Amino acid sequence: MLRITELRLPLNHPEDALRPAIVARLGVADADLRDFTVFKRAYDARKKSAILLIYTVDCDVANEAAVLKRHGGDQHIKPSPDTQYKFAGHAPVDFYNGGERLRPVIIGFGPCGILCALILAQMGLKPIVLERGKQVRERTKDTWGLWRQGQLDPGSNVQFGEGGAGTFSDGKLWSQISDPRHLTRKVLTEFVKAGAPEEILYVSKPHVGTFRLVSMVEKIRADIEALGGEIRFQQQVTDLLLEGRGETRRVRGVTLASGEQIRTNHVVLALGHSARDTFTMLHERGVYMEAKPFSIGYRIEHPQGVVDRARFGSNAGNPILGAADYKLVHHAANGRSVYSFCMCPGGTVVAATSEPDRVVTNGMSQYSRNERNANAGIVVGISPEDYRRDPGGSGPVNPLDGMAFQRIWESRAFELGGGGYIAPGQLVGDFIKKQRGPAAGFGSVMPSYKPGVHLTDLSEPGRESLPTYALDAIREALPAFERQIKGFSMADAVLTGVETRTSSPLRITRAKNLQSVNVGGLYPAGEGAGYAGGIMSAGVDGIEVAEALGAALLAEG
Repeated sequence: MLRITELRLPLNHPEDALRPAIVARLGVADADLRDFTVFKRAYDARKKSAILLIYTVDCDVANEAAVLKRHGGDQHIKPSPDTQYKFAGHAPVDFYNGGERLRPVIIGFGPCGILCALILAQMGLKPIVLERGKQVRERTKDTWGLWRQGQLDPGSNVQFGEGGAGTFSDGKLWSQISDPRHLTRKVLTEFVKAGAPEEILYVSKPHVGTFRLVSMVEKIRADIEALGGEIRFQQQVTDLLLEGRGETRRVRGVTLASGEQIRTNHVVLALGHSARDTFTMLHERGVYMEAKPFSIGYRIEHPQGVVDRARFGSNAGNPILGAADYKLVHHAANGRSVYSFCMCPGGTVVAATSEPDRVVTNGMSQYSRNERNANAGIVVGISPEDYRRDPGGSGPVNPLDGMAFQRIWESRAFELGGGGYIAPGQLVGDFIKKQRGPAAGFGSVMPSYKPGVHLTDLSEPGRESLPTYALDAIREALPAFERQIKGFSMADAVLTGVETRTSSPLRITRAKNLQSVNVGGLYPAGEGAGYAGGIMSAGVDGIEVAEALGAALLAEG
């Protein structure tokens, strides 16, 4: 097989135009093109009136060697890479028959934990997964309880439960991580087997939406169990069993909230970024971790049509293009970077807190992306020095200080919203002008956040919803973004606060063998451990950790 990249055709080309374009590009007879498969389809919308589709195509041609030789200097015609997943090894059938060999334990069943468990199960290593939350359908009911009745279940919500935080998101399945081994392809292939549409294998920015994610997660869980894995819900890990001292310590098991102990020599920490009590326990037990940068800000909502027209012009509404997204960055005069985060076309803003009396926002879309509003996080990057609890102090920042910082602004948002998990909000025009806003309320953009949004002054002195440097940077960025997306700073667009959980505020540092730098057998993984951001990168990290753990377990004999 050979691969053609950067094959460009007009947006509205006929369905049968691709084959002759391939034949012409390769300079072969039509009969010599035996078959072809679209590996990727993207678009170039820089010229709105002449949007192009960009194909990557794998071709089966006669005389392949001659064709490749003829195009030897062409960087866009090369042999197709091998994207087939290769396992690190497989356990023999009788691997656990002795009764003394301990099974690996995975803490958390979000994207990282799911892919880690699936790979281990496919290797014959029968993992035990401990998830503090509920099964995905029960969890969905609890999450809707917060959105519709303002009733929070701290153990079952957007952050905790089967599928992790990614279940209540846009279901984005792309990432900018380096992927020389094509592990993203393994993730996508498993998702298609679990019921995702096959288009995710070739569209440039695949997504599945919340409703489809629910059934996919259930199917993958069933596959893991069929291979001998075990998933236990509402099983919160409260302690580690450790052996040894100093740098020679090793994990020997975990303790659950029920008091039960599970013996194991291999534990994967596939935590979400909101597992604050678990982070505290790990810190108290001396597991090495570091404070890391993250971002804080608001959700912004516009009519989706405004974004579509700004990005696609007269081609807005084309079904191939779908609902338009955007990615924006502004470097403010005060040295802060402001950027769009987790943009959800045709979606909703959702309540994403996991702690009582705090307000946290996030974004979500269904597969159809047909809701009226577009939303995205507009967030400001912060460093550990911004949030250390001993300002000006010397030495490393306490890795738990980021959580304390997040809690301050989440509690302030609850207060500004007036309670009941109602979020504080402000019209963009009023925010830019530093004024409270009209008594008439919302304009053309009705906020989608439930339980509701209370209009207020997000910058009121003494009751600011974010640090002053963040407010100033966002206020400067919004008109700058207008120059890229016409209508972005429209007066009645809505800001809803606050977005504080963009990524983990700490990193549980690991060595080259992917184990903790100071606790053997402990594998920090995924978003909560500070090694991923989003469904795809978390899934890939889960695969890599599964491979490292599996190789170590198989090597023990």
